[in-house]
Amino acid sequence: MGDRWHIEVDRSLCIGSAQCVHRAPDGFRLDTAMQSHPLEPDADANEKVLAAAENCPVEAIMITLVEGGELVFPPEE
Repeated sequence: MGDRWHIEVDRSLCIGSAQCVHRAPDGFRLDTAMQSHPLEPDADANEKVLAAAENCPVEAIMITLVEGGELVFPPEE
């Protein structure tokens, strides 16, 4: 069984670029305020969702492991 991720979008950072929707259309949507939301806050680990987080121009997407809360993205500095 693979990892499960908890996906959050920081609405105070999100600028509505829709890069996440383009990279992971099954993972994110924009609301009427043009801000991103994960379709499922807890989901199976997914390379497209990770690519969306990595390509967010303002790093508004945070991914942690559901079990244990370990940070997946963004990397700790």
